Amino acid sequence: MMADGVMLNAYPDSCGDTLADAVALLERREFSGAFRYFYILPSLFRSDLDRGFSVISYDLDEDAATRADLEAIDRLGIELKLDFVLNHLSVGSPQFRDLLERGDASPSAEMFIDWNRFWDGRGTMGPDGCLIPDEEHREKLFMRKPGLPVLRVPFPDGSDRFYWNTFYQSVRVIPPDAETLRTGLGMSEDEAVEASALIRSAVESGTAVREADFGRLLGQRDALVRFVERRCTEYLGQMDLDARSEVVWSFYEETLDKLASYGARIVRLDAFAYLHKEAGRSNFFNEPGTWDYLERIRALADRRGIALLPEIHSRYSDGIHEKLAERGYPFYDFFFPALLIHAVETGSGEVLSAWIAEIRDRGFSTVNMLGCHDGIPVLDVKGLLEDRDIDRMIDLITARGGRVKDLYGADGQKISYYQVNATFFSALGEDESAMLLARAIQMFMPGIPEVWYLDIFAGTNDVEAADRGGHKEINRTNLRIADIEARLEWPLVRRQLALLKFRNSHPAFGPGARLQIGGDGKGRLRLSWIRDGAQATLDADLSGRRFEITTRDSRGERVLEMA
Repeated sequence: MMADGVMLNAYPDSCGDTLADAVALLERREFSGAFRYFYILPSLFRSDLDRGFSVISYDLDEDAATRADLEAIDRLGIELKLDFVLNHLSVGSPQFRDLLERGDASPSAEMFIDWNRFWDGRGTMGPDGCLIPDEEHREKLFMRKPGLPVLRVPFPDGSDRFYWNTFYQSVRVIPPDAETLRTGLGMSEDEAVEASALIRSAVESGTAVREADFGRLLGQRDALVRFVERRCTEYLGQMDLDARSEVVWSFYEETLDKLASYGARIVRLDAFAYLHKEAGRSNFFNEPGTWDYLERIRALADRRGIALLPEIHSRYSDGIHEKLAERGYPFYDFFFPALLIHAVETGSGEVLSAWIAEIRDRGFSTVNMLGCHDGIPVLDVKGLLEDRDIDRMIDLITARGGRVKDLYGADGQKISYYQVNATFFSALGEDESAMLLARAIQMFMPGIPEVWYLDIFAGTNDVEAADRGGHKEINRTNLRIADIEARLEWPLVRRQLALLKFRNSHPAFGPGARLQIGGDGKGRLRLSWIRDGAQATLDADLSGRRFEITTRDSRGERVLEMA
């Protein structure tokens, strides 16, 4: 299904200004043989929010990437992995724009989930016209942000509609000037000047225009609010798709055709666990509905020669990863990053070693990583690590500049931590020995090692970016070519690249390879891969943050040197 080999993970503009710059880097001698796969994040598509995950269209954004770039990657012998964001489309998509323009007459009307219709008869109407589900339903909702997962949008008939919006949204009012109000609403010049100042003051203070004090203009309040919300407001959001609709499945087929045409061999299914929604059930990983949808998607992908990688974060104790494996799906090893940090920081590999053995013994097919475009998962390791150990890890990473992302209930209150946003290097205290040890262990893990571009180049927390754009931006710094060329001289960068090339080239790794796990169960971890007479062994001293790699092949035994 997926061959062995190292996978690069980056945005199209992570290394240089465009994907063409990243391709030019991969063509350089320093990167030759380092990667078998390239996972390009979805900002290579037309998108407008959440750094690509709010897709407007799966057409290529020609300012970021071209078909020629993708063809050049293929010529390098590097296979392509792309995203398919199953759960949602952007407000800016042609489908949702048509809905806003034509209302219920739009062919796209059934693609998205009208919140009030979905909950009709199962709740009470709120003061703003949004239906509030009964408590028995609200308590089952799995929230990714405070408050109900809705976005209010204006319809052409003058009404407001509320649509299901699980993830990000942004509503930005652009205050109209007096002339715009005068000509648009027929106001007198004095009234228009006063109204413009009133609206600007509300926006600058963070007050919703409909809640502002209109004073002597109260009689024109409704007209002003309608005008601002329809003519002067920018709505951005990731609008949930209604997979009960055959229109949505036609869109899915068209999208898979497009991804296949780009050369995608692996498709990551983003947020698939939120797709199946049913009143009276959780909106996260409903069974059997989620499986029904996933199997239908797999049938479409199989016909196009595409391997699927479902993406899901859940507690180890929930066992969802086991259910995916039982049905023949590979899964992301979101347990590994936190287990590795715990092992390095405590000097004990007991829990990590047990997890590696479970992957081997149960035949799990995984993709693992250190850092990635999201944070370091911590909710996932509940059931593997004790709560006190997770809390200590969170405290340690935040003390080193990381930021915590939480989950919320329908009342807007925090119910759990979710992930910690930090670069992996900073999470390890920017200790070069710890970072190199972590990379070496990753290269000896079962499964496909996915490598975040910023980790290779020893990226540190970008606190200013996180303050400006949100927690995740702490680990998404774009590197210019000059930055990369300078860092290629750093020993930590060269040694990591040597480890990647070793994993890709040594005959001990690959189909049919056997993994032996040893060590003392505490501070020493020993991993040996054996295949067709070749052997590669990692001896890791976790407490000393040192390791040695020895190999045996037709040329005999030797120690890997990483100058």
